[in-house]
Amino acid sequence: MVKEKSISELKSRLENQDDFILLDIRTENEVLVSKITEDFIHIPMHEIPSKLSKINKNKEIIVYCKSGVRSAKVCEYLMQNNYSKVYNLKGGIIAWAKEVDPNMFIM
Repeated sequence: MVKEKSISELKSRLENQDDFILLDIRTENEVLVSKITEDFIHIPMHEIPSKLSKINKNKEIIVYCKSGVRSAKVCEYLMQNNYSKVYNLKGGIIAWAKEVDPNMFIM
């Protein structure tokens, strides 16, 4: 089962500058339009299998996409590959825009 982090939890973690990986699995075009922060790793969903070595297994990883559906699938894949500290951002960047940055444009 995929564990989730809420928007408020992520916002707090970013404000506290906690040590974790924010993994954006959206397409290049989606990322060009909007970002939660500048401090993230971008690996499009279809590239995850070939780029697992770029994702540190020892750190907490919060994965996000547009709505949370694709990122939940990536979380499942990471857990199947022995990543244990993996969380899906509940609602994705749509929820972030709604709760934190209502002026954010979402593609």
